Amino acid sequence: MLKSKTRWVVKETVSSAARKLVEQLNITPLVSILLVNRGIVETEEARSFLFMEDTSFHDPYLLPDMDIAVQRINESIANGEKILVFGDYDADGVSSTTVLMTVLKDLGASVDFYIPNRFTEGYGPNEKAFRWAADNGYKLIITVDTGIAAINEALLAKELGMDLIITDHHEPGPELPEALAIVHPKHPESKYPFKELAGVGVAFKLAHALYGRVPEELLDVVTIGTVADLVPLHGENRLIVKKGLKKLGITERPGIRALYALSNSSPEDINEETVGFMLAPRLNAPGRLDHAAPAVELLLTDDFEAANEIAKEIDGINKERQSIVNDITKDAISMIEAEFDLQENKVIVIGKEGWNPGVIGIVASRLVERYYRPTIVLSFDTEKKLAKGSARSIVGFDLFQNLSTCRDILPHFGGHTMAAGMTLSLDDVSELRTRLNHLANTSLSSEDFIPITEIDANIPIEEVNLESIQELNLLAPYGTGNPKPKIMIEKLSISQLRQIGADNKHLKVVLEKEGSILDGVGFGMGDYFHQVSPLASVSVLGELAINEWNNVRKPQIFLRDMKIEEWQLFDFRGVKQWNKWIPFIPKNESLFIVFQHQTLEKLALDSLQFDIVEMKDERQCLEMQIDDRNIVLLDLPTSMTKLEMLIKDKKPSRIYCHFFHEQDHYFSTIPTREHFKWFYGFLIKQKTFNVMRQGDQLAAFKGWSRKTIDFMSQVFFDLEFVTIEDGLISLKPVKVKRDLVESKTYQEKQQQITLENELLYSSYKELKSWFDERVSRTVEHEEEMTKWI
Repeated sequence: MLKSKTRWVVKETVSSAARKLVEQLNITPLVSILLVNRGIVETEEARSFLFMEDTSFHDPYLLPDMDIAVQRINESIANGEKILVFGDYDADGVSSTTVLMTVLKDLGASVDFYIPNRFTEGYGPNEKAFRWAADNGYKLIITVDTGIAAINEALLAKELGMDLIITDHHEPGPELPEALAIVHPKHPESKYPFKELAGVGVAFKLAHALYGRVPEELLDVVTIGTVADLVPLHGENRLIVKKGLKKLGITERPGIRALYALSNSSPEDINEETVGFMLAPRLNAPGRLDHAAPAVELLLTDDFEAANEIAKEIDGINKERQSIVNDITKDAISMIEAEFDLQENKVIVIGKEGWNPGVIGIVASRLVERYYRPTIVLSFDTEKKLAKGSARSIVGFDLFQNLSTCRDILPHFGGHTMAAGMTLSLDDVSELRTRLNHLANTSLSSEDFIPITEIDANIPIEEVNLESIQELNLLAPYGTGNPKPKIMIEKLSISQLRQIGADNKHLKVVLEKEGSILDGVGFGMGDYFHQVSPLASVSVLGELAINEWNNVRKPQIFLRDMKIEEWQLFDFRGVKQWNKWIPFIPKNESLFIVFQHQTLEKLALDSLQFDIVEMKDERQCLEMQIDDRNIVLLDLPTSMTKLEMLIKDKKPSRIYCHFFHEQDHYFSTIPTREHFKWFYGFLIKQKTFNVMRQGDQLAAFKGWSRKTIDFMSQVFFDLEFVTIEDGLISLKPVKVKRDLVESKTYQEKQQQITLENELLYSSYKELKSWFDERVSRTVEHEEEMTKWI
């Protein structure tokens, strides 16, 4: 058995709907299954999803207050008023600011941008910034990617004689700011057909309305913000990213080209993963450690030399950010291990003075990966008596909803189902932890704390081919709401299994079933080499790709997880050095068994500190609990019965066979009846025979071994044919004819030969069959059998 790392949740396919899409769209079964399992069952909807480039963007005036916003901006431009674009310090905010700055400058506006300092001002609009804007003559403030919670700031703007236009996408609270216009797809009065735009997506719609056309030249920047903000990549977001990735491939924007060079990214290979893991983190970095202004300047500049300088500065900040994240994560893990009972803490709320508030969201994500619990990481400011934090969640625990019940102790918070940010009093941290844990205890079950992997399709191996994998590209771009397809393939044989890479960290496999073959690579899965036995039936989970090497293209699966649902046999017979195999046995799940006391001393296993049990009798073997455990058979059993009683109708997870032994009965000669007949006749003639003194001479004379002489002597003694005293054999008168098999010595010899034959000198396949006949059938096997009854 090999347990999967996560719970595999396989989506069920409506096969009739999948067949219909195959027929009507002429697509492969694999792609049709993936579409249906993502809820796309109608032909036209599927056509639109696959061939989205032909789709049009929605009318921006469907967004609430868009007409008011456009009219006021045009008036401001016409009147030469100063406009301030108020952004946010993450990649979405930086992109949003860049988009609106570009449009307004292009339209001739007198415009500047303002992004608050995360450390001195915090998130979103604030009184100090608005008073500064009024003092500097700004008549219009336009927020991007922020502002929906700025209740007091909106009133202040009105009081200071400034108009406020809010463009945002975060969840609206129960009360909305009194702004001139609120352009928001989730506005209570919104009739906009797509609600999931990123902040930069809303800014893009405003740009669309201001230009009176779709400004596709901005899609490179819009795509970065959309991917970075992890909004669902369906609907209009999908259209943005699908078109935007093409723009990113040919962009001449100096700032983006400089980022390509620093991240060793090739423009023609740009995809959503490059954006998410190479570009977005660098644009996020300045706002996390200091101020986000350099990121905006990088995207706005037309000067290649300046772009390169700014990009180098940002790259250095990003490396510093990575180091800080690593240090805080280690610190947090130490605190959790020392101070938190994870049985009691269903939600982790942890904080410390000095933790950089700009990176604690990343730390929270790492802690969720490690402990799989909703997690809030806080940076404590003891002077202001405030805690500033970021939260990340797990499936089943809606952060925004649960934090909303704590509004009385959360004066500032906002976010989504899976992520949120907040500020609260230090005195309320313990209360927040208590409340959230109470909510988790009432809403989450123990199963909710086992990580989930949602599998898009369970497919037969024969459906994995070059055509179907190539066609998967129609499903891209991947991201939130449209994840990269994870495929499950069941009941496979492994024809090749080996470790590859530095320190054998990775795994290379060749999977096979009924003539179909599929190569697989598992990065970071090198240890599985020791967890998969020959003949095992393996189910794998992974992502399909095409491997191209020396102009040969082959299907391939990037493994993410594996499982084996039946018991496994690992064969270490003949491997005398235990340090060659014992270190690879899972210590906590394994029971080491010896049948002979001297084995412990002869193998010198005391230093290993394993749980070793000596099976002294058959009753102990019968009562030993081995279900769902690994059992390690260190030596040969003294009888077949003991081993059979140990495993009969039980359900071990794995059986490791070493079968240490000193004497080979199988290869020693068992005397024939002719041997016994001659030896008995010899004793009749001799009357007495001193086997101790003359046994070697007799053996040499007959060409037998000394063990053969001793063995036959003991058999005759068992059958009461002779007496033996101090090595002197004397014949007794035989009253009853007896067969050799009545001798206990003869029986034991035959049993040992049979035991060694079946356990020690059998092939792996024969040994596996021997155990299969005795261990308990799995439920699956029993169901299989009932089909034939």
